[in-house]
Amino acid sequence: MKTLYTTKVTAQGGRNGHVQSENGVLNLEVRMPKALGGGNDDFANPEMLFAAGYSACFDSALNRVISLSKTQTGETTVTAQISIGQIENGGFGLAAELDVNIPGVSIEEAQALTEKAHQICPYSNATRNNMEVKFSVTNN
Repeated sequence: MKTLYTTKVTAQGGRNGHVQSENGVLNLEVRMPKALGGGNDDFANPEMLFAAGYSACFDSALNRVISLSKTQTGETTVTAQISIGQIENGGFGLAAELDVNIPGVSIEEAQALTEKAHQICPYSNATRNNMEVKFSVTNN
């Protein structure tokens, strides 16, 4: 891989701690969500941060595919839902569901553009064959 960009974030205290990027832009308290035994859902957590990254990255990949294909669309949106659960070996794994909306094209074209974006998105490439990723594609 030819590196184009690198960033660094430090976590202290794990899921009940703090994360901070080297430039200070990301500077958050993180807590265990209520569903995993935390006190409430008032803080960021690793799954939320992963969902933010995946949705933003996938939307960028999608817009690149759209631009290269010279397709005219409305403004796209990508919503990522990230789940954590126990896997067969007793450890934990993640699953993703991405809701992709590409207005102004047929549903078939929206699905084709989504599949192309899935091939170039760095998050999709990192997770391929490592976790389940489902897509729901709309065009309104």
